[in-house]
Amino acid sequence: MTHATMLENLRQDARDELSALIELRCRLGEDPWVFLPDLPSVDEQVVATLREERMHSERWSLPRARAYHPAARAGDVEKFEFDLLREIALELPELSAAVWKILDRVPSSW
Repeated sequence: MTHATMLENLRQDARDELSALIELRCRLGEDPWVFLPDLPSVDEQVVATLREERMHSERWSLPRARAYHPAARAGDVEKFEFDLLREIALELPELSAAVWKILDRVPSSW
């Protein structure tokens, strides 16, 4: 599978997830005018999915455990999140804008 095909498949999956979420929230009686602006973009959803997959991968499990440990130093979580998301941006440059948008929202208290 080519890089472009993989990214397009991830984007289609993200569109499907967001569509299902929108439908669910509308069926629950929520006003789309209220919640739609808060939903992630398709690329942000792709980044969130990739982040979640990597968080549980063998490569990232130890750094995640260290960063989120109660005895971790201040800033360890932010560095971990930055490194994880940066790797996604480097591997899939088309998602760089979404990665940086997500990084802007990473709370300093993480």
